[in-house]
Amino acid sequence: MDALVLYCKSYHVDVLRVRRLAASVQRFNADKLAFYVSCPRADKALFDAQLHGFDLTVLCDEDIVQSNPLHRVDAIQALPGAVAQQIVKSEFWRLGLGASYVCLDSDAVFLRPFQRSDFLAPDGTPYTVLDEAHELLEDALRQRRPRVVQAFVQEADQVQALFGRVGRRYSFGPFPLVWHSAVWQSLDTHYLQPRGLSLADAITLAPIESRWYGEALLAYGAIALKPCQALFKVYHYAWQFDRDRRAGLGAQHWGQMYCGAIYQSAWERELDWPREGGNVASRLGRRLRRALGRI
Repeated sequence: MDALVLYCKSYHVDVLRVRRLAASVQRFNADKLAFYVSCPRADKALFDAQLHGFDLTVLCDEDIVQSNPLHRVDAIQALPGAVAQQIVKSEFWRLGLGASYVCLDSDAVFLRPFQRSDFLAPDGTPYTVLDEAHELLEDALRQRRPRVVQAFVQEADQVQALFGRVGRRYSFGPFPLVWHSAVWQSLDTHYLQPRGLSLADAITLAPIESRWYGEALLAYGAIALKPCQALFKVYHYAWQFDRDRRAGLGAQHWGQMYCGAIYQSAWERELDWPREGGNVASRLGRRLRRALGRI
């Protein structure tokens, strides 16, 4: 088992985004970390073709799901896609490919050379992204988007209550995140099994996988907590990207602080497979909203 691997869960609409991510990994992977991509079995031939020539391994989501005997593939596939993908990402550890894994989204891209030390402390413990999201929440208030703050408070309170933790509301994101198998194992052993739950049950109840991981780490201490700020420059909303663009800030600047960047796929639809979705009016509308700094 490797100490650290890279992993991205995806599906056919995002295959070109994964290709862009793979190209950046190929260029900047200084320590030659193993890179795994998973997709539904029905999409595997497409991913194999689009990612041919890159140093990575394409896996099937179904094999990850079946690594937990409590899961049924058909039941997971029947869930909304946003929930099902969280289950797949969170169960990757069961394959035993890496003690820790950097869980990447398809819309991520590396901006500079990276190595193990960007993700693991000298003793091999992964850094945990953890803060109180003040920067994002302040930004949302400036943009008169109180729903962003309300959603953060609601999500934090929900999962904290499930663990019985009273105290400050933490953000255990944004992605990408470094997850250790021992933390997922502790969640299974100390929380899920005593309640007769599977991870799919937990994430269906509260579909915020990063919070399940973070609260389990705080509750059970399977690894030492070594907090860090975001690993990538993340544009949660188009207005953030538009503001930086107007200020002349871009990839050449963010590489000094971050390993990479995430450009939300919701407003980067030209990379959809096999083509940008929607009719002419909807495509023009998206571009107009993007130009105005909105999603």
